[in-house]
Amino acid sequence: MPVREAGEVFGPRMTLFADVLSVGLATAVACLPVLTAPAALSTACAVLRGAREDQPATAGRYFALLWRRLRTGDLAAGALVLVGVLLVAADLALAGAGLPGGAAFAVTAAVIGAGALVVGLRACARPASLTDWPAALREAARDAVRDAGGSGLVLLAVATAALCAWMLVPLAFLVPGPLAMAVTAVDVRRGG
Repeated sequence: MPVREAGEVFGPRMTLFADVLSVGLATAVACLPVLTAPAALSTACAVLRGAREDQPATAGRYFALLWRRLRTGDLAAGALVLVGVLLVAADLALAGAGLPGGAAFAVTAAVIGAGALVVGLRACARPASLTDWPAALREAARDAVRDAGGSGLVLLAVATAALCAWMLVPLAFLVPGPLAMAVTAVDVRRGG
């Protein structure tokens, strides 16, 4: 049984849970300018991955790492995500407008959007995303196909996060932490 340090009220698992929530709140704040969302989630995954090597998983470390790594490629990735979300939303709106074949198109657009979401989230969990988004995306696309179980876990994590945010709106500001933890765990599980 793990020994508690002096002054520690809860055990180490509860400390990790609190760290995940603080990193989630920091990630939510960093995602407010929408273009920074991929970099913010990628940084959260890196901070949480560092907890395995006994590095602190704190909001302070998160913002220090985010500030050091923010670059033009990260903003381009954010713009790509924004364009993708707007395109899928427009496609689904057009499909729901009663066009012939709209139902089949809506299903196709939803499947493509879900696939892109899985690849994007798995790319954020890759250590390569800190320096090279194209390499991270290639590796994530390969992993998404080879590790279908992991991709299913990522979709379940997204569904759980969306359900939590929908049920209790203030939880939306904490959701990025557990989501980052989930996609990082899937990447670590895969052996990355």
